[in-house]
Amino acid sequence: GGTAGAADNSKAPIVIGYVNQQGGANDVGPNSTIGAQMAADYVNKYAGGIDGHPVKLHTCFISTSEEQGQQCGQKMANDKAVDVVGVGAVAVGAQPLNASIAGEKPMVWGVSVNQVDTKNKNGYILFGDSFHILAPWGTFGRDTLHAKTAAVVYPQVPGIIEGANAMVAGLEKAGLKVKRVGYDANATDLVGPLTAAGAQSADMIVPQSDAKGCINLAKALEQTGVKAPVVSNPLCLSPIVSKGLGGDVPKWYYGIASSLTADPTDPAAKAMVDAMTKLGKQELAPDPWVPTSMATVLTIIKFINEVGADNITPQAIADKAKAFKGPLVFGAPEVQCGKYPDAPAVCNDQTQFFDYSGKGQFKNASGFVRPPE
Repeated sequence: GGTAGAADNSKAPIVIGYVNQQGGANDVGPNSTIGAQMAADYVNKYAGGIDGHPVKLHTCFISTSEEQGQQCGQKMANDKAVDVVGVGAVAVGAQPLNASIAGEKPMVWGVSVNQVDTKNKNGYILFGDSFHILAPWGTFGRDTLHAKTAAVVYPQVPGIIEGANAMVAGLEKAGLKVKRVGYDANATDLVGPLTAAGAQSADMIVPQSDAKGCINLAKALEQTGVKAPVVSNPLCLSPIVSKGLGGDVPKWYYGIASSLTADPTDPAAKAMVDAMTKLGKQELAPDPWVPTSMATVLTIIKFINEVGADNITPQAIADKAKAFKGPLVFGAPEVQCGKYPDAPAVCNDQTQFFDYSGKGQFKNASGFVRPPE
């Protein structure tokens, strides 16, 4: 809904709030804020702002405590310039963040990593929450890999544990027998957890980890000589993992609830990488939190453009979000917020899987699939 060209900096900025978990030892998606800022920068430089007005982010960060979630929620609730709040990868402090805003302003996530978010009646999780977009691991394991057993390993970190629970639930619903093992977040030798989970005999290995854990799991799998297919979340595609393993990410399957920037067959991926390249940030394309957060804020801006700069209210933006059916930029071709009565904020339950053969070569192995029936 924008127009080509730069925003008019003589006009008052239109503000979007943005909250992320970053600055702590166990952040899930610390670069999410970079993606959000890239959306504002792109619109301000190339897409005319919002009715000509430049877009500005008011940010707040949670690092380690629930109290910080409350502080960020209060900050957003009391900021009169903020009519809508974007949210990144918030595992710690999610409950007080939601409670402090108390539904007074719409909250829009890319991917939610905390189930409390799904209950927000004025919340919109565009790419889906951990429970619904990790459940398709069961569908993929059953229908594509024809697996009967799975070994699930994960660090005991908030946000990651919930994801592991969702994966196990999806695998078991699909009929697979699952052994799961959680390990200390500071552990580096992960041969023990893999062995305890039965990785040597499982039909598929499922690591649910942050980037540093992905490095250690890849090393442990190589050490043990396990040959079963590994189906990972997209956090293992982080440049941190490539650097830690000598220049490339592991040759695994990867599931992702969005497009994949490395997929040459997907025009959405090309468009996203082109936009990131214009901003000089293309090196961040492999980090899944960056393009999805950029897409999330672009979608918020789309809602506000439809409302019009002179008609912005929290309710007007919420009405646009409720009515949104897709397609979602860089995401699923259709979304449906409110599909799940017990999780009204969830808008997507679709994930697609890619087979990585090394040196940047990905092949789509599934298309978008939903949780097992």
